[in-house]
Parts: sequence; C-alpha cells; structure tokens
Amino acid sequence: MVKNRIAEKGLSKLYPFNSHFLQLNGHNLHFVDEGHGQPILMLHGNPTWSFYYRNLIQTFSPKLRCVVPDHMGCGLSDKPQDYGYNLEAHIQNTYKLICFLDLQKIILIVHDWGGAIGFGLVTRYPELFDRIVILNTGAFPSQEIPKRIDFLKGPFGEWLTRKWNLFAWPATFMTTTKPLPKKVKEGYLLPYNSYENRIAVAKFVQDIPMDESHPSWHTLKEIEEKLPALKHPKLILWGGKDFCFNQHFFERWVALYPEASARWYAQAGHYVLEDALEETSEEIWNFIK
Repeated sequence: MVKNRIAEKGLSKLYPFNSHFLQLNGHNLHFVDEGHGQPILMLHGNPTWSFYYRNLIQTFSPKLRCVVPDHMGCGLSDKPQDYGYNLEAHIQNTYKLICFLDLQKIILIVHDWGGAIGFGLVTRYPELFDRIVILNTGAFPSQEIPKRIDFLKGPFGEWLTRKWNLFAWPATFMTTTKPLPKKVKEGYLLPYNSYENRIAVAKFVQDIPMDESHPSWHTLKEIEEKLPALKHPKLILWGGKDFCFNQHFFERWVALYPEASARWYAQAGHYVLEDALEETSEEIWNFIK
C-alpha cells in the first residue's frame, strides 16, 4: 500500500496523518481528518494530492478541523482503471464526503483543479460554506492553456503522461521557484509510480474543456455563471511565476471579487504554498480569525 511506502521512504515526518476512507461505489476515497472545531476543507489539483496541504494541516489542526481528501485516482485513494474521471464526478464525490462528515460552516481552500471542484460545490450549496481561500486556480472556461499541457491533451498525451510520467514528474521542478527538497519531491511522486497509478493525472488533463463539445464544458460554464452571486468572504493568494494559472486568471478573480483581499507573490510559482509558505499561512490565519 502507498501508506506503507510513506514510512518506507522516510516521509512520515512530512505526512504524519491518520488515513480515513469513504467507500463510493465500491472505491475508497482517502481523506485526512485532523483536529477539531470549525472545518477547513482543502481541495488539491493535478498532479498533487493531500500532501500539498501537509504544512497547513499541521499549522491549523490545533485550532480547526482540517479535512483534506485525495480525489479519486489521486494520492492514497483508489485508482480504478474503468472510472468516469471528470469534473462532475469529483464534485459529487466531495459533496458525499461533506455529507458523510456532516460539515457545516466550511472554510474552503482551493488550488489548481480544486478550484473548479470547490466552486462547483459552493455555487450549488452556498449555505454550507463560510469563506473561501483561492490559490492559483480557475473555475471558468478559458482559452489560456500552456502549449505543453495542450499537447498532452492530444492523441499521445495519455500514453506520455502514464508511461513516462510527463506531468507529475516535471511538476516537481516546474511549479516552484525554490527547488523542492528531495524528500518533498518523493512525496509528490509517491502515489504516481506506475502506468496504472497515473490514470487520474492523465484524465485530469483530458478533462480540461476548451469548447462546447467537451463533456465537462456545461458543468464548468454553469459554475462560471453562478460565481458573481457568491457573497462569502474571499482571500486570493497568488504565485506570480505560474506558467499555467497566470496573471490572466488572477485578474479574472480580482475582477469577479473586487472586495476580496488579494496578495500577489511575485517570486512564487504555481505551488504557492511551497514557495511562500510562511506568508500564505499567516494571511490565511488572519483571514480566518
């Protein structure tokens, strides 16, 4: 099991959390549930997993209940090979987790694909959420897509992503401005160590809707249309050196929510929590309290 490899690789100090599982249609969704108090739900993107939030969990769990799932196919969750890996499925899975844990007045943190999933929930169930932290993400259709990611959406993309790890592996050095320590890189790559285990990584790329013919276009468009109605307090924290979720996305969020507090970290990359951990943690805590 991946959990055993965490100990074998000497990663337990980085990721010391107890594992919990929710069975969904015969597959296990893994999640971290640490601490007590108001729930703070952290949703990761691609190709990360709950490991991305490891430092926030340790910082906030003495004060809050930190709930951090691994989307199906990611992290320590099951990786079924015949599964509908799409935006709607991830939204439904997370909603079922919220219901299972009876979470109310949720503080939501989203990053990367976690933005579309998280805002898919907030726009449908606004009464469940208290406030929102937005980290280098999007929740609306956009033609802004890096050429390298667009290429991986093509005919050979899934094979390259799964056979040669040409998404999760480059992310360990393309998403930060500060080099990640060796053990941290190992942590990010640990769940994605085989062709079979990289299925969700590839499917997330394929699920980026670029036009109306894409199966997830309607879901994402519906989320976009409901974004202006959200009145929850919001905090926007952004790594300025992000080749994927670039300044265009940041400006779109600021235009959508001009009342939100926004911070631009010029020297941080896509994994803003890695490059600017101390600053972002302080901003988030001040926003929460």
